[in-house]
Amino acid sequence: MCYSNSLSASLNHLENAYRKDTSQLENFSPVYLVSGFSFPVWPVITTEPSFIPMRWGLIPSWFRGIKPNDFANKTLNARIESLNEKASFKHLVTQKRCVIPSTGFYENQQVDAHKKPFFIFPNKGPFFHMAGLYDTWIDVATRDVYFGFTIITTQANSLMAEIHNTKKRMPLLLENEQYQEYLYGDKAINTYKPLAETSMGCHPISKRIFTSENNNFPSVQQRVDDNIGTQGLLF
Repeated sequence: MCYSNSLSASLNHLENAYRKDTSQLENFSPVYLVSGFSFPVWPVITTEPSFIPMRWGLIPSWFRGIKPNDFANKTLNARIESLNEKASFKHLVTQKRCVIPSTGFYENQQVDAHKKPFFIFPNKGPFFHMAGLYDTWIDVATRDVYFGFTIITTQANSLMAEIHNTKKRMPLLLENEQYQEYLYGDKAINTYKPLAETSMGCHPISKRIFTSENNNFPSVQQRVDDNIGTQGLLF
């Protein structure tokens, strides 16, 4: 699954890469590591001409409960295999697709009783293009409008199966030439394949992310080797 992400890019970098206006992102600053469970606001790409700031964690338009964050906790990710079955997602698969830019995400490898954190980053361009869905929810009490997204996950490729070696999942990452097709076309989402491991790089990072309350700084992404669980990985 994908619950920790990064976007360590400037607004100019985003605008030049995606040819989308960034005028709605005045509060954006680079993100080096953030948990989806904090519902961070992210620059999201849709068919609109501008990036749309959205919170990570989708609340469907039909939601009428009193604990929206509890619901959003469960929709940080959406499994590609069940998109057309889940009430939260099935009405979005053709009309409300989005792409979440990322400069790398984080997963843990299970090594005996220990967890070893890895940073996984793109090596064919500056960004991963994460496939997602979004929806708009209106809080009936406050009339506030909430734009929220979910990141689609798929079966792990060989690299990610070795890192995320328990559930063996990964985000649905689109090739550079695929993300516009995903947004503007009608190709069924479940026909997209996991990104090839040759388009990804990875390295182990410090375990301090498990104990530190604030990990949003550049050095969190630095490689730290301890020889545990690294055998055979494609570095």
